[in-house]
Amino acid sequence: MQITDVTPNDLDEVLRLNDDSVPHVSRIDSGQMEWFASNAHYFRVVRHEGQLAGFLIGLRPGLPYRSPNYRWFSENYRDFGYIDRVAVSATARRMGIGSRLYRDFAGSLQGEVDVMTCEVNIRPPNESSMRYHEQQGFVRVASQETEGGKKEVALMEKQL
Repeated sequence: MQITDVTPNDLDEVLRLNDDSVPHVSRIDSGQMEWFASNAHYFRVVRHEGQLAGFLIGLRPGLPYRSPNYRWFSENYRDFGYIDRVAVSATARRMGIGSRLYRDFAGSLQGEVDVMTCEVNIRPPNESSMRYHEQQGFVRVASQETEGGKKEVALMEKQL
């Protein structure tokens, strides 16, 4: 397995994996994915046996990004590393890919910021993600409804 920075050639595959991962991540279009490629502090992919196995997009404060969850952290934290989205393909689950990406993102923040943040769906529930984040040392600091009340998320942090 190899973790590399995303390239323009990866974006169509990443978008398909993102779509396959809805509702655990929100659906976005190719323009939004290109925006992430140009603006994210961290946008890396994992390939296993030549196939896209996963990706993680991490943001720092100060971006003109409309996500209500990113905005919440921007309004409540001076600095942070925000995990906007992470996805692992169905064929690559339980191989430690998500954990590798989280460690790699945390490493990219080392010496610059002392907290990593994310959100986990409460409604619709993503119980496996909540268990994973709690096992990794994330704690819930708040919750909020999004999408006009259709979703509720736990806003979480992990001290680095």
